[in-house]
Amino acid sequence: MTRQPWRVAVVGGGIAGLAAAVRLRDRAPAGTEITVYEQSGALGGKLRTGELAGQPVEFGAESFLMRDPTGAESAAVALARRLGLAERIVHPTVGQAALVVDGGLRPIPGGTLVGVPGDLDRVATVARPAADADTDGGRPLVGPDEDVSVGALVRSRFGDEVVDRLVDPMLGGVYAGRADDLSLVTTMPALARTARVEHTLVGAVRAAQAAAPRVPGAPVFGTLVGGLSTLVEAAVTASGATVRRDAAVRELTATGTGWRLTVGPTRDPELVDVDAVVLAVPARPAARLLAGAAPAVAAGVGALDYASVALVTMALPQPRLPELSGFLVPSTEGLLIKAATFFTTKWGHLRRPDGLAVVRASVGRYGEESQLQRPDADLAATVHRELSAVLGTPLPAPVDGHVQRWGGALPQYAPGHADRLAAARTALRAAHPTVALAGAGYDGVGIPVCVRSGETAAEEIITALGGSAR
Repeated sequence: MTRQPWRVAVVGGGIAGLAAAVRLRDRAPAGTEITVYEQSGALGGKLRTGELAGQPVEFGAESFLMRDPTGAESAAVALARRLGLAERIVHPTVGQAALVVDGGLRPIPGGTLVGVPGDLDRVATVARPAADADTDGGRPLVGPDEDVSVGALVRSRFGDEVVDRLVDPMLGGVYAGRADDLSLVTTMPALARTARVEHTLVGAVRAAQAAAPRVPGAPVFGTLVGGLSTLVEAAVTASGATVRRDAAVRELTATGTGWRLTVGPTRDPELVDVDAVVLAVPARPAARLLAGAAPAVAAGVGALDYASVALVTMALPQPRLPELSGFLVPSTEGLLIKAATFFTTKWGHLRRPDGLAVVRASVGRYGEESQLQRPDADLAATVHRELSAVLGTPLPAPVDGHVQRWGGALPQYAPGHADRLAAARTALRAAHPTVALAGAGYDGVGIPVCVRSGETAAEEIITALGGSAR
């Protein structure tokens, strides 16, 4: 049994790492020493609240799901409650969003599952499904252990327009990727489960929708008054962890009793011995750190690719905006923008009496990183021009603006990701049970998934160290 007090290093100060630190504080034996190492100067990862025109604005993640797939409150809500922030949760006041189709806005049709329709008639306003392609072939759509790309499955059943005009922009808004490249099992697990039973895609969508727990009138999304950075700050406080900013962990070496971290610059490294490590960093940095101790695991983990995006936020004086939460843009429209959010329309608590509106556009699709090489001013001008064109009216000049670049921000889960990750984790636990992986690169995007991933990693560390959780 490891000597006490335990010493646990959490590498990565994003929300997954901070959730792991809070769970360790809550459940590990009293006196456990927790240190969070963050290579940048800012904690929270993709949770970053800034200020624009005198009010808080999200420069990263905007909101979180209120419920998990079982219908229970999501891990993000549970963490907010644990941190005393539950009363700050607010919900969108406008939920209807639109698609850009043929240069204009059309409401996103209802009854779809991430754009995949369960009723083909309802999507006819934006896309023409292929005629008679979704026939019963006498067997399930996918095999019991099979994973395919979302685009391949939907194209074969509903045709190109449904993918290009509906599914691709919906997935692109979340992953900045292409439906033809993204894993069905990882990005749409509910549909993957029913596709292993149902013989038609319409049937699989309807079965997945019927199986989803529903709470009538319950809000789907939430955020925090004051911004999501309040969640980060509260987690740091609750964890009681020592936080090391600007502290890059460059090497991870197994010792006879635990792990040695090499921290800081090459010329003046700091060596730190700990009993266990939570690696809450993206896949490639994790793979570099594991390369010496677990090369096969590192190879499996490091194969994951990422997309880069930029978020362009503008404060506009009294613009004429539709009563929408925002819109999504299919890549076939030829625009730089892939999505836009009307913040002060969507979130009632952000509305201002002076009519100043905050609009944010997302730029950047996987494989089109060259588009992000433009200077900030060029990106902002292009976004302003494209927004005006989509809305059909010239927008006023912004009184304030911000460009936030997120390089390598969004994982691109290729088919087979779940199996590759399961194999890597199994091998890692067998060889080095006192190292655990946490974060979006492994378990999925979104604040609740990352929180749950961090908490699960913390529980694995507690078990591996042989102690009883509190």
